[in-house]
Amino acid sequence: MLHLDRRLFLAGAAGSVAAAQTAVAGMRAPGTTPAAPVPVNPLVKQRADAQVFRHTDGYYYLTGSVPEYDRLVLRRSRTLAGLATAEERVLWRHEATGPMSGFLWAPELHLFQGKWIMYFAAGPSGGGEDVFRIRTYAIVCDGPDPMTGNWKVLGKFESPFDGFNLDSTIFEHRGVSYFCWAEREPGIETNSNLYLAPLKTPLTLGAKAVRLTVPTLDWEIRGFKVAEAPAVLARNGRLFMTYSASATDDRYSLGMLTARDDADIMDPKSWVKSPQPVFVSSEVTSVYGPGHNSFTVDEQGRDVLVYHGRDYKAITGDPLFDPNRHTRVQRIYYREDGTPDFGIPVGNGPVPDRFSPATAPKQFVRHDGDRVLVGQGSIPSSQFRSVESMAGSGAISLAPIDVADRVLFAAPDGSVRLAQPLRDRQFVLRSSFVREAVDRDTVRFALAGRPNMVLAHVGGELRLVARATRGTAQNSVFRVS
Repeated sequence: MLHLDRRLFLAGAAGSVAAAQTAVAGMRAPGTTPAAPVPVNPLVKQRADAQVFRHTDGYYYLTGSVPEYDRLVLRRSRTLAGLATAEERVLWRHEATGPMSGFLWAPELHLFQGKWIMYFAAGPSGGGEDVFRIRTYAIVCDGPDPMTGNWKVLGKFESPFDGFNLDSTIFEHRGVSYFCWAEREPGIETNSNLYLAPLKTPLTLGAKAVRLTVPTLDWEIRGFKVAEAPAVLARNGRLFMTYSASATDDRYSLGMLTARDDADIMDPKSWVKSPQPVFVSSEVTSVYGPGHNSFTVDEQGRDVLVYHGRDYKAITGDPLFDPNRHTRVQRIYYREDGTPDFGIPVGNGPVPDRFSPATAPKQFVRHDGDRVLVGQGSIPSSQFRSVESMAGSGAISLAPIDVADRVLFAAPDGSVRLAQPLRDRQFVLRSSFVREAVDRDTVRFALAGRPNMVLAHVGGELRLVARATRGTAQNSVFRVS
């Protein structure tokens, strides 16, 4: 986390920040509930193939592959951030012999026909290629609470080809439950393709399956020819189906299929494949191999992308046995045409925000090099992480995700820019802010130690102005997204 040495900061400075907080403590809007804790990436270490969802019972549930591939686990929390420390229960362990005695892969939890079902892929033990004789199975819970009920094997998924298959998911569309999964089809020289069909029972299809996509593009066939791990996001009159492609090292990436909401989704022609990957490794933020995603919402209802990724590139041996594919989360944003723009992996640390002036809702605080502007541009240039400031007493600094070792700095003339932190009391004060909640979705930033000075949108720039300046009341309010 970016910070300055606290020993360099004088007691008087800390006292002035405390005074600033006291001055603004009463500014929370009436009826505003305390904000949910901010998730910190990686959210859960060593949980790959992550599935997170918010159920109607108010809990977030998380499952994923463990590095040992020997058990199925589940945890839950009232908050997204709380999943990091939530107690984890082992629901089931691989069997001593037989087709489910080897590796267990990519579990997903679903409530289907009134029962909790966990799908997973398994192969036999014994070593060699035989352990990758993977098929999809399910376990079922005997009660309404998946964390306390008893789980037992329900059976094997009846796939069309009885070939290598995994990564099963369920989604509902127009009152029909659909099953989507990855499988190797005889006669097609790929490792896996994506298939779709209505679901009749937890393990049987209600109609003939269709093949949605085959990996053929350059970025889908790096190392292996893979289309796997489908996940569906229904937004803005369309279905967006993400999937993972290529080898599971830093080449692993997300692709996307798109269909209109009113289309016949069992017609493969209804789905359009994005020609380029939609989410890839980032040298800028040091996240590699992002993939096998799921979708959820945060406590405010904002869409969230869940995925796994490593924070280093070099891997010794088979990447599948490198344990450090961590569960990560970040918010999803949308282009003017309604399609999702996932940006880049945001890197380790608190999930960043974007700030849109209340007076200019389609523009965002962003940077261009060290210049700080208000306008439109790439998502990474407008994502700022709130990090603990050495001013103490809850003050924060704002750090862009795509520029290492920079923070927002308010100069004495009121201009605001990015700057490298200095071991200097005045720099700390001028790069530290008190974040005031205006209402549930909006905030204002007061300069640490000087609560009468706030950040405001002035003529396409971000500036530090006096709180009492005419027009500041609106220009200093920013919507958080």
